[in-house]
Amino acid sequence: MNELVKSLPSPTLPGLHLSCPDAYKGWLFKWTNYLKGYQRRWFVLSNGLLSYYRTQAEMGHTCRGTIPLATAHIEVGDTCHLVLTSGGRSYHLKATSEGECQRWVSALQQAKANATLLMHHSDDSGDEGPVPQEERALTQGVLKTLASKLDDLSTCNELIGKHGAALQRSLSELEELRGSTDSTDKVKAVNERATLFRITSNAMINACRDFLDVAESHSRRWQKALQYEREQRHHLEETIEQLAKQHNSLERAWRENPTSYTGVERSREGDASDENDEAEFFDAMEDSPAFITVTASGNIHFRFCMNQILVFSCILFFQDTSNHMQLRRPRRTRVPNKPNYSLNLWSIMKNCIGKDLSKIPMPVNFNEPLSMLQRLSEDLEYSELLDRAARCDSSLEQMCLVAAFSVSSYSTTVHRTAKPFNPLQGETYELDRLGEYGYRSIAEQGLMSLLPLLTHLIPFTLSGNHYVWSKVTSTVHNIIVGKLWIDQSGDIEIVNNTTKDTCRLKFSPYSYFSRDVPRKVTGVVEDSEGTARYILSGTWDEKMESSKIVDSTQGCGGSEGKQKTVYQTLQPKVLWKKYPLPDNAENMYFFSSLALTLNEPEEGVAPTDSRLRPDQRLMEEGLWDEANSQKQCLEERQRQERKRREVQTNQALEEGQHIEVYQPVWFEKRTDETTGESTYVYKGGYWEAKEKQDWSQCPDIFQDTISP
Repeated sequence: MNELVKSLPSPTLPGLHLSCPDAYKGWLFKWTNYLKGYQRRWFVLSNGLLSYYRTQAEMGHTCRGTIPLATAHIEVGDTCHLVLTSGGRSYHLKATSEGECQRWVSALQQAKANATLLMHHSDDSGDEGPVPQEERALTQGVLKTLASKLDDLSTCNELIGKHGAALQRSLSELEELRGSTDSTDKVKAVNERATLFRITSNAMINACRDFLDVAESHSRRWQKALQYEREQRHHLEETIEQLAKQHNSLERAWRENPTSYTGVERSREGDASDENDEAEFFDAMEDSPAFITVTASGNIHFRFCMNQILVFSCILFFQDTSNHMQLRRPRRTRVPNKPNYSLNLWSIMKNCIGKDLSKIPMPVNFNEPLSMLQRLSEDLEYSELLDRAARCDSSLEQMCLVAAFSVSSYSTTVHRTAKPFNPLQGETYELDRLGEYGYRSIAEQGLMSLLPLLTHLIPFTLSGNHYVWSKVTSTVHNIIVGKLWIDQSGDIEIVNNTTKDTCRLKFSPYSYFSRDVPRKVTGVVEDSEGTARYILSGTWDEKMESSKIVDSTQGCGGSEGKQKTVYQTLQPKVLWKKYPLPDNAENMYFFSSLALTLNEPEEGVAPTDSRLRPDQRLMEEGLWDEANSQKQCLEERQRQERKRREVQTNQALEEGQHIEVYQPVWFEKRTDETTGESTYVYKGGYWEAKEKQDWSQCPDIFQDTISP
């Protein structure tokens, strides 16, 4: 039985209690997953929020999720079913009866209307002036019209879904009755069209909903910015008026008794002010330890879901960086704006049916004008962290900076949902910043195979410390429908193979209902004996901090029986902070300052360098049709080369001859002395070949393409 708690009379609903306005409670069945199906949950509707719990007893301490109804979409499904969509996530709910379902729908719609009005009222409060009021009224009118149109589309979508389902059931029955092959094929064709029609209608309604959300968010942002500017102006006017009054008072007092105001008195006033400031500064910087609580009983689980194309990369760091600022050369600060080309995703999906994904030509609309080799070079954007780490005397402090460096490589991905170009076999990329930042790197595309992970190896020459870690999982959401967004999740374990110090970093996956900061990263640095020495915290898109542990105690009462360790730490220190994006970055693929320079043409690079790739260059210049033609030509040539190698391998196997395996030009396979694992290392020769401009070893991979 549900409990409706409203200020309105409801004599027709049995078992209801009137206490606080606009609240509704009761049991509903919520879809969880395909293994468990629908599970019974206790739902509470209050103050425009729909919260749910496993039991009524959990209401006092554990909320399993909260749905804000102000921005939610309510859809009535089949018998006793309803769907709530909020923040790109759908919640499928089921009531025990039609009457109960209808009562929930009415309560939810009323709570949504109240929450929407309250949100608009809070946005409007504090605004002043006739002109902004007119602008606000116009904006709200537009949003109201959009909301009305969206409701109409939602109604149409519900009707389309119901009629489409009925149509499919009828066609299925007709298919069973008729036995002829011709009629069956026709029925199947009509059935497929009906299915595509439903998919298209769902995509349309989701796109309209996203448009409305964007319009509402921009309206609120502009109004808040305008209100902030008004407050700042008002504060400035008050300050100026107060200063003017003080000036008049001082001037009048000086005229009445000029001998009373000497330089000594003024200096005393200044000293008193300085003493107050110093005392306040001392309070702010008082070394009182902070307390941080982390769970120390869980196991670390590693999962590598993304396949990475095998790439060989070598980075050389030089410690003498005293003259870098003097040698810094000017580099470009912008690329041509991204064109606004439409993309028919359904036509691409239609061409994918029954084909090998590796043989489907994907347009450059999904790409950004950088290759994977260049994208990997972006990990060096915050190379100064490694410079600072090289100067550390403590291996634990060095580990903190290495951990911050591992996190910083993800900061450029927060808005970068487009994929880089897959490099061709033999493609290279050099990043020479020796005169500016003291490093240079060379990367080469190796075997046309896939590896489950990408490992970083960083040895420090002076200290002899050798660090190893792997990447976390990157997930792109809403690839088919909705706004694309990217998330990083999983665990990283950084190991110093020399001292056996370790650092465990946890990248928390994004959750709409989580109370944690989005894109949160936490970690613990432990010495060789397993004792926690530093706490790391921050976000992978903004900054990382470290806090030195001074004491720890064993707590109790952790969630699900886990024991907690309470760490007493000093004040946190900022290890790394993200650079702001360049102006107009949203129209330049959200490139960072370093990314803007990666594809800048340079003289003397190898003929296999990614900067010389024609399809990528055409895309950067905004010529996407020409870029697609070049891309198809290059990929077809790559497929033909792979077929030729397969034929040669098969012939060699049949004839019992030696199989020639592709060998990279600038790297060779060796056994790592520290880890004992087999890996590819730079064998030398690239920079010498560049100095002589002798590229005779390089394969011809960009030729024989069509002219732009």
